[in-house]
Amino acid sequence: MKRLQREFFSRDVLEVAPDLLGKNLVRKFSKNKIEKYLITEVEAYRGKEDLACHASKGRTPRTEIMYHNGGLIYVYLIYGMYWMLNIVTSINEIPQAVLIRGITNFNGPGKLTKKLSIDKSFYGEDLIKSDRLWIESDDIISEIKYKTTPRIGIDYAGEWKDKTWRFVLKD
Repeated sequence: MKRLQREFFSRDVLEVAPDLLGKNLVRKFSKNKIEKYLITEVEAYRGKEDLACHASKGRTPRTEIMYHNGGLIYVYLIYGMYWMLNIVTSINEIPQAVLIRGITNFNGPGKLTKKLSIDKSFYGEDLIKSDRLWIESDDIISEIKYKTTPRIGIDYAGEWKDKTWRFVLKD
């Protein structure tokens, strides 16, 4: 297994999102305990024009990290209780991110961040350098099969709610 590097994340979100399926999300906890989880479900959010993307509301302190190079972590709180784990993609000034919706045995972005003890302290962390969260790939993985569906919970986004930018690993 090898850690994914900047080049992987510095691509368009619609390329990165499905390519994250089948990769391992690795979390190092205190006392050097390391756990690995297969990424099984993701959603793509593509820039200022995508009304479901936080960047569509402009550059703010909350969205600032999305305007940086790919490979950084964008986390935010919803409903006052769930942290959402997103991976910034693309290059400087093009705000895109992938929401991690599912990992092995944990479907739902709120459940997985609770399991992984992810909170606001991860905001802006670099997956390429982090010693507590990163993504690995197995070079010998065969072709990954997945299905696409519309994204979840974005009814407010007009025509953007119908984009099939949710990617789910097939069994």
